[in-house]
Amino acid sequence: MRIYVMTDLEGVAGVLNFAEWCSPGARYYEVAKELLTREVNAAIAGFLAGGATEIMVADGHGDGGIDPLLLDERAELMRGWPVGWPLLLDESYDAVAFVGQHAKASTPHAHLAHTQDWNYLDLAINGVSIGELGQFAMCARELGVPAIFASGDRALCREAQALLPGVETVEVKRGTTPGRGDELETEAYSRRNTSAIHLHPARARAAIRAGAERAARRAAVERFWLLPLTPPYEQVLRLRARGDQPRTISVTRHPSSAAALMNLPVDSRPLDGQH
Repeated sequence: MRIYVMTDLEGVAGVLNFAEWCSPGARYYEVAKELLTREVNAAIAGFLAGGATEIMVADGHGDGGIDPLLLDERAELMRGWPVGWPLLLDESYDAVAFVGQHAKASTPHAHLAHTQDWNYLDLAINGVSIGELGQFAMCARELGVPAIFASGDRALCREAQALLPGVETVEVKRGTTPGRGDELETEAYSRRNTSAIHLHPARARAAIRAGAERAARRAAVERFWLLPLTPPYEQVLRLRARGDQPRTISVTRHPSSAAALMNLPVDSRPLDGQH
């Protein structure tokens, strides 16, 4: 069983905020990378114990989130995607998984919720609102590859379960900020969802290892839910105001591929007061 593990940094237990933890030069950036890498190692151990034979770890955090020196030597590490979505995923993989993932933009009670950037209000494909997990899950679905596991904050786990019924999830923290924050401009929204209650990292890793093993064992004997995708595809992207730029909306379409749709340039226009 060959598993592609997509990683991110904001959904990791112990990563407390973006400003101090998630970018080079930040006070705790190297600590955050270690915390993520150790969560990934827990998932690797669980997947292998559950029957996986090959693990590819994709470093999906913008500035990088994996410490190669700490990564389990039984896995390979991928960083950088030269041709965009589906991020070098292909039909040779049996499953995809997510570690350290965060909820989509505008999610209530989520920790560090965003989609790609802090300026996203919402991203929807064929009327289904999705975040980064949903984007990659749609790409995987197009290739016939199921998503079997996701770890992150409670809101992310609920998002994954709603989009992918039956997916194995592990909650490592829970956000406590109510509301969506749709009224905020980009800079203010980037500072909004920083309140959360975290598991101790050791407890989070133990839960991730157990959940990953369950997911791999299930994948060996059952068929996980595959998103129903029906072409043609339409993407609607709503962006927050940023600086002197107003809120905007863009609509793009592709006749046959959701992944190809995600790679198309957007043509934005003012939102004209819409949410």
